[in-house]
Amino acid sequence: MERATTRLEDQVCFALYTASRAVTNLYRPMLDELGLTYPQYLVMLVLWERKSITVKDLGAALQLDTGTLSPLLKRMEANGLVRRRRRPDDERSVEITLTEAGAALQGKARSVPGRLARALELTGEELVALRGTLRRVATTALDQLVRTEN
Repeated sequence: MERATTRLEDQVCFALYTASRAVTNLYRPMLDELGLTYPQYLVMLVLWERKSITVKDLGAALQLDTGTLSPLLKRMEANGLVRRRRRPDDERSVEITLTEAGAALQGKARSVPGRLARALELTGEELVALRGTLRRVATTALDQLVRTEN
């Protein structure tokens, strides 16, 4: 284990922060071609997989609260990508579904992951390993937060 230090470049949090910003910025021109912002792209990824989802479940999948999701979903609905409607069986629950335009966008988005991988200059194996490490870091950090809160 490394010696404790307060040097900026030695901080894991700073490495994660700068990597996250840099990768998000790499996505930007690709997503601009699709007319999507990065958070909208994440919503679309969930919807392309599930076709329909409640706002509550979407928030859980993306780890976003409804206060963040609601305006995002309203803009996406105004852009014709999704439809929001109250569920007939539970008026408190809002269901999000893809429109035809939203579903059609999936074909154009298929190239994004490969383009990002090439931009990062990582092999497929390196990407899988990185994703696994990042998931483990996120899960462990969230578990620690839950333990601390209890």
